[in-house]
Amino acid sequence: MKKFRKVLDGLTTSSPGGTIGSPSCGSAAGTPTSAPTPKDIDIQETLVAENFQLCKTVRHGFPYQPTALAFDPVQKILAIGSRTGGVRILGRPGVDCYCQHESGAAVLQLQFLINEGALVSACADDTLHLWNLRQRRPAVLHSLKFNRERITFCHLPFQSKWLYVGTERGNTHIVNIESFVLSGYVIMWNKAIELSTKTHPGPVVHLSDSPKDEGKLLIGFESGTVVQWDLRGKKADFRIYYDEAIHSVSWHHEGKQFMCSHSDGSLTLWNLRNTTKPFQVTFPHGKIQKDGRKESCKPILKVEYKTSRNSEPFVVFSGGLSYDKAGRRPTLTIMHGKAITVLEMDYPIVEFMVLCDTPYNNEVQEPYAVVVLLEKDLIVVDLTQSNFPVFENPYPMDVHESPVTCTAYFADCPPDIIPILYSIGAKHKKTGYSQKEWPISGGTWTLGSHTYPEIIITGHADGSIKFWDASAITLQMLYKLKTSKVFEKPKPGEGRAADLVEEDPFAVQMVSWCPQSRIFCVVGISAHIILYRFSKYDANTQIVSLDVRLQCESDDVITPSENENNPCFPEPGSHSPQPHHQYPASPSSGTPEGNKDSIPCLKVKDRVVRVPPGYQAELVIQLLWVDGEPPQQITTLDINSAYGLLAFGNCSGLVVVDYLQKTILLCMSTLDLYGAADPYQRLTRSPRRNRQSTSELCMRGLSNFYSDSKKRIRTSYQSLTELSDNQQSIDMERSKSPTSESRENSFSRSRSSSVSSIDRDTKEAITTLQFGESYGRKTDALPTPCLWVGTSLGVVVVIPMSIPTEQEERMEEPVTIGPSGVVLLLKGSVLRFGFLDCMGGLIQSPHEVWRDLNAPEDPDRPRRRKLINFSPSSSQDTCGEGHLAVVCSERQAKVFLMPSQSCLFVHNITESSFVLRADVVSVCNSVCLACFCANGHIMTLSLPSLRPLVNVNYLPLTDMRIARTFCFTNGGQALYLSSPTEIQRITYSQEMCDNLQEMLGELFTPIETPEAQNRGFLKGFFGGNAHTFDREELFGEAAAGKGSRSLAQHIPGQGGMEGMKVAASGVVGDLARARIALDERGQRLGELEDRTALMMTSADTFSKHAHELMLKCKDKKWYQF
Repeated sequence: MKKFRKVLDGLTTSSPGGTIGSPSCGSAAGTPTSAPTPKDIDIQETLVAENFQLCKTVRHGFPYQPTALAFDPVQKILAIGSRTGGVRILGRPGVDCYCQHESGAAVLQLQFLINEGALVSACADDTLHLWNLRQRRPAVLHSLKFNRERITFCHLPFQSKWLYVGTERGNTHIVNIESFVLSGYVIMWNKAIELSTKTHPGPVVHLSDSPKDEGKLLIGFESGTVVQWDLRGKKADFRIYYDEAIHSVSWHHEGKQFMCSHSDGSLTLWNLRNTTKPFQVTFPHGKIQKDGRKESCKPILKVEYKTSRNSEPFVVFSGGLSYDKAGRRPTLTIMHGKAITVLEMDYPIVEFMVLCDTPYNNEVQEPYAVVVLLEKDLIVVDLTQSNFPVFENPYPMDVHESPVTCTAYFADCPPDIIPILYSIGAKHKKTGYSQKEWPISGGTWTLGSHTYPEIIITGHADGSIKFWDASAITLQMLYKLKTSKVFEKPKPGEGRAADLVEEDPFAVQMVSWCPQSRIFCVVGISAHIILYRFSKYDANTQIVSLDVRLQCESDDVITPSENENNPCFPEPGSHSPQPHHQYPASPSSGTPEGNKDSIPCLKVKDRVVRVPPGYQAELVIQLLWVDGEPPQQITTLDINSAYGLLAFGNCSGLVVVDYLQKTILLCMSTLDLYGAADPYQRLTRSPRRNRQSTSELCMRGLSNFYSDSKKRIRTSYQSLTELSDNQQSIDMERSKSPTSESRENSFSRSRSSSVSSIDRDTKEAITTLQFGESYGRKTDALPTPCLWVGTSLGVVVVIPMSIPTEQEERMEEPVTIGPSGVVLLLKGSVLRFGFLDCMGGLIQSPHEVWRDLNAPEDPDRPRRRKLINFSPSSSQDTCGEGHLAVVCSERQAKVFLMPSQSCLFVHNITESSFVLRADVVSVCNSVCLACFCANGHIMTLSLPSLRPLVNVNYLPLTDMRIARTFCFTNGGQALYLSSPTEIQRITYSQEMCDNLQEMLGELFTPIETPEAQNRGFLKGFFGGNAHTFDREELFGEAAAGKGSRSLAQHIPGQGGMEGMKVAASGVVGDLARARIALDERGQRLGELEDRTALMMTSADTFSKHAHELMLKCKDKKWYQF
């Protein structure tokens, strides 16, 4: 035996006197305690707190609840704003950046400083922000908060530093982009309209400078009033009063005409020669009715009027359909000459933009594409082809095609799996896309040096599974699998499926994947499991179906004993249940539909089906209805390709299936696993009440994980859909109810303090399972295949198994399952197991090397099973030295030495909250335990000593979606669904944080601004003096004075500080620091100037009064005073 010694940094003073398994085994919350051990541990831990740092890496998917759109025609990058204050900036594939306004206010409008590497955002809290895009992580340079007026529209002319800002009161203010302060030049609404006008024109809905003369500003008011304002003369050139409300205005590039869209579904074309009435009025979708009147139409929310050199102008608009047809899909209409094309969209249109070759508004526009931002999709239409095809979107905007219900993350995949999945998935891609390149092609991105194969798997409400290539912080879909094809289609409103689930009977609840053997398991909402094998060949196959009747016959409702954490276990070997060799499946036929007994929820296809290359279903396992009660949802699953076994459990018990022989090996309730070694006292209750309580407790729906779909899963469903993304605070208190479903319910509302006995007494669920080489009993000398079982009451049971080793025997001889061995106990529901060898290395689960069962037979090389077995003793000099078992529950983590079952280390993770997700992961060539708590904390613990390494309050957990989709993986990475449509990836590794700048794309690339076209002598002579207009003369402080400080408040941003961090101590850093210092100095000087001006005013007043007094007293004699 080796001599072990403890290496516990700073923990040698911990009290060693605690009893194993007792509450005193862990000291105060968050403090590890060492217990007496039969050996000392000789493991040098290398991880320290400096190895960890938490930061967001990248966000994938479609921006949730989009509100605004902007495009830089020179840099060719696109920005999308959202209702929650997020901004996504997209360029070429790989250039994808997410930034967030601190206020969380909705983004109303976005404006690029074209080819300047900056972006202006206007938010619903009436604040303007200037973003610096010349760094890989954009940051706010300046903010300007409006106090008395609400922002409604912004316009920034090309190559101008003056931003026009329209407000709800109808006024137009002007902001200097460089200093982000107001100009003293203001266009008041009462000056813009005629004095004789009796009504307020409404908010400003449009601002644009005339293409013919930059000194003319066109102002559109909501009421239908349009004013062209002469900026030099400070007067209106003309005013248009139209009966219908205006939604948008668009100029012809020559500046002689403009088009307006109205609330009655009409388009009006106005000529500047005669502004008394519109030059043309059209109702594009308004038909003339029998009585001669036009039918009423919906508003045209936006119109763009773009000219083309070689064809008729393009008029593109959204809305305007007639009201007569209910339920019509949203449309984008393209009018090109006399041809009108109506493009129907799947979702409502939020915003669209026509992309043009030139950034100058006074040149022929030459439109080539239309970007259409929908509520749940982003589409780009090719305008250069007559049939207007769409471009194939290179971004993963369809993550939410069907709502995501579960996720899995694999950061250490075999390198050959991604090309294989891609080659299979590429055969099923849609066709009919535009042949041209994706037009949003800005920025630069290179494959970093710190990349390795990563795969993300998402399960969806419609039963589909998507495999994504997540290497190098990008996301590309590899392969899509539809699990619903395994079953017959349920008839709507009929049959057993309708009683169980109204919608989404195939919704995916969890997945289990072995990348080495390519075996894939899917757990569905209808208490079904599908096992898939991967093949590069198509095949004719008949799917084998196993039906399992899993019911708790005994009254196994629990009340914790007084000494709950310190039970006295007898040696469990003699009291365990007898071995179960084969458990026959219950018949599913011959039962009347009305009785609802011994029937599955779904019907598997019972015929031979042709399956394409890829993942092919081999086995379906379904739980059956029992006595009119639907089966409980499956809570955990594990599969091992080397053993050929699959295990799953729920509130009712545990099932082990031999998927090679297609037989059920074990099917028993949780209580039966203990035998006489039951650590809890059971209360006797009536069976009927027992079933009702269990049904209420365990039948939680799945579709409520996404907030925008609220569906009733079962009649006893307790809704969790009260949770919304905007909910500010949620009571995290929960009743003492240890099942995983009760954990989910704890997020809705805390129960009354007077908890009834029915609420308090609950059934014990299987919460986690793991196959591995271990020791079933203290007396075992060598490791054997075992199944580790964790329950909702913190009990761990180890079940040994005997599996034939030879291939022929394995297919014929039965697998025998021995009596339950080790019984261990933790606080709270058991979440995760992990196994370490006695050197501290992670022991991987045994697996089978992938072989294609459908490949043509090769007589020289017969296909045989090749197993890779990671035995605990394989890395040791001598066999039989045992291994370490890491067990993590909701409350605490423990490390046991096997086979002696000694508890070496205990750490009470949390007392006030509970752990939602825990994983043993590899980081920096070592291993640690990573935990995510319900209070939003992410923490890591060293292994095996469970020493706290990092504990960060990352996010306040406010909805079930994050709780159910958060997952860790190796390499210090994790992900979760940050919204129903977006995947957020984070890292907790300092090394990856350091390399993140290299991995991110550059948003800004130095590009020469295209030169303006030569206008020609006659156009320059007759076209006005557009190029002699100097805005500085009009809007600068010298001419217009200072803007009102009470109207808008300047707020310096943090962009400069971030720029300094990026630029380190170089020249750029010095310049950034100098700029910040100048800004601060300028602000102080501004305040000083205000005080000086106040003093001067006081001095002038005093001087005036003194002068008046002098004049009054000048001619008076001394005696007249």
